[in-house]
Amino acid sequence: MVDRPSFWLDEGSIQLLDQRVLPLNTFIITAETIPEQVEAISTLAVRGAPAIGTFGALSLALSINRGEDEKAAYQQLHGSRPTAVDLSNCLNIVMGVYRSDGDEACLEAALGLMEDTIRSCRKIGEHGRYLIGNNSRIMTHCNAGALATLDWGTALSPIRVRAREGGSPFVWVSETRPLLQGSRLTAWELLNEGIDHRIVVDGSAGHLMSKDEVDLVIVGSDRVAANGDIANKIGTLEKAVLAREFGIPFYVAFPKTTIDPECPSGDRIPIEVRSDLEITSIHGSRIAPEGSGAYGPAFDVTPSGYITGYITEDGVLSKDELVSSIKK
Repeated sequence: MVDRPSFWLDEGSIQLLDQRVLPLNTFIITAETIPEQVEAISTLAVRGAPAIGTFGALSLALSINRGEDEKAAYQQLHGSRPTAVDLSNCLNIVMGVYRSDGDEACLEAALGLMEDTIRSCRKIGEHGRYLIGNNSRIMTHCNAGALATLDWGTALSPIRVRAREGGSPFVWVSETRPLLQGSRLTAWELLNEGIDHRIVVDGSAGHLMSKDEVDLVIVGSDRVAANGDIANKIGTLEKAVLAREFGIPFYVAFPKTTIDPECPSGDRIPIEVRSDLEITSIHGSRIAPEGSGAYGPAFDVTPSGYITGYITEDGVLSKDELVSSIKK
């Protein structure tokens, strides 16, 4: 667990750890206005579905408490990133509380969402730790740790809990092109936690699985459809397909705020396409030929048939159990 969440309230503004510059630099930045908060989300200073959701909720509540136009603030925040449904879910909760109970209550609701997210992620770890043997070799993708969720993480939470119990889990950290959230952020978290790991290129997953070097795969999610399909960082689908081919369990970890009961299946999930500069450049330095374009979908959809189970705050669920709980 980190010393403090990835962002926090400080005298009417939000202080956050700037994830764009990790691990080489550690900067705390301030986001006070809606434009600053929208920029923090859209440029990935804050990222990860649960973190985006609670960050958006806190931003909206602060704007309402300043007497600003709540509808305009909602729309700006809601449009900052389209795929992660936590943002929409959390914004709707805050807006609903504001309309029923007023501005002070909506700020309390936003802070409560932050506490609930941390608590849910801890429970995800407690339930998921039983999937991890003493020396299990886990492959993950992107960053679904404390940085992405305020604290503990989703995919990393079971690994953290297992390690703190005295186990010795090992993590294959896929780099996660194009923005390297795996090699920059997940590796940084695991290093600080003292958990053994190795960074590998995204294309090595099949090789490692074929050589019996992976015991299970755990990833996070940005949106879960009502039929159990999930959207996660681009490259997740390939790992799921390979895991099935080689008989390796593939689990998805997320809190309830990541579920979209109004989305019937994965093909209805909106996929964010980001600037081609994120592919053709790294930290502002061009790595592709001038004149070569690129295409940058940020997420892909993994059908439920490739998923062994879902690690939630309510336990490790099968597809049928998850779908039943969503209907309820």
